[in-house]
Amino acid sequence: MRIALGSDHAGLELKKEIIKHLEKKGIELEDCGTYSMESCDYADFAEKVAEQVVSKKSDYGILVCGTGIGISIAANKVPGIRAALCGDTFSAHACREHNDANILSLGARVVGVGVALDIVETFLNAKFEGDRHQRRINKISAIEEKYTK
Repeated sequence: MRIALGSDHAGLELKKEIIKHLEKKGIELEDCGTYSMESCDYADFAEKVAEQVVSKKSDYGILVCGTGIGISIAANKVPGIRAALCGDTFSAHACREHNDANILSLGARVVGVGVALDIVETFLNAKFEGDRHQRRINKISAIEEKYTK
């Protein structure tokens, strides 16, 4: 499994904690930035991670900003991305099982490190259930195609 990660300055410290956690598990990572606390724009890193995922260079993405909202909105502008903002483990497994989310978004100012790591684990271990959920994903894809022409 290969995971692409990205954050703005507000999410940098939590991203570093997630990286340490995933490295201990031997997971291959692609850190798409930012690398400093200097103020920066979350959309730049959302796009980099989203490109990694849609190009299949990474299996999943993890994005972190202050609330997780802006960075997930930006990532969802890339066709084929289904970024889900999660603040709890129920949402983390449901977004994978039901929505086939391919990017997890977290808010560093909203969840603590311990909860964030539990969310990451839940997201990465959950599997898409397909069946009726695939029909719904197909409808989402059709909406995306309609508006990207």
